[in-house]
Amino acid sequence: MTIAKHLPDQALIRAVSARLDRPLVLVGMMGVGKSTVGRKLANTLGIGFTDADDEIMAAAQMTITEVFDQYGEDHFRDGERRVIARLIEESTKPRVIATGGGAFLQAETRALILQEGVAIWLDAAIDTLVERVSRNKRRPLLRSGDIPAKVSAMKAEREPFYSEAHIHVRSDNGPHEVAVGRILERLDQWLG
Repeated sequence: MTIAKHLPDQALIRAVSARLDRPLVLVGMMGVGKSTVGRKLANTLGIGFTDADDEIMAAAQMTITEVFDQYGEDHFRDGERRVIARLIEESTKPRVIATGGGAFLQAETRALILQEGVAIWLDAAIDTLVERVSRNKRRPLLRSGDIPAKVSAMKAEREPFYSEAHIHVRSDNGPHEVAVGRILERLDQWLG
């Protein structure tokens, strides 16, 4: 199976790329694949990619877990908001920005993304999310307790916020190029 089989034809990819005039901002639950899909989307479109979590860690000179542990979630969310605002403001040409799972829940961050970018909600089934997040022990909100129950509760709580995104795409198990193809098709429709 080649990547090309999962992607729209080159004419559609070029047409989408030519019409982009703002950043594509991936939002959704942790484990949905925002970073991986984002990198592949950026590569397919020939534009830059930035992971907001990487930028937060560089700015704080700490890991996400260390920021949560030392300063708490409110402090982290404030720094996350400032970093995402900077990334959007610095976007003189289109790029893909992957955000953390809770970023879009913050009203100010959400408003900025909706106004200045194209918000793309990557969504996946609970089982897929649980399987993916269980591989990563560095997620501060999932370090203890019943992970499937926590993921289910978080998803239910967060979906009303994520549903405000301009575009909604599934990113279930299988090649990430399938999600990239879905994003490109939806972007083509959204851009008109």
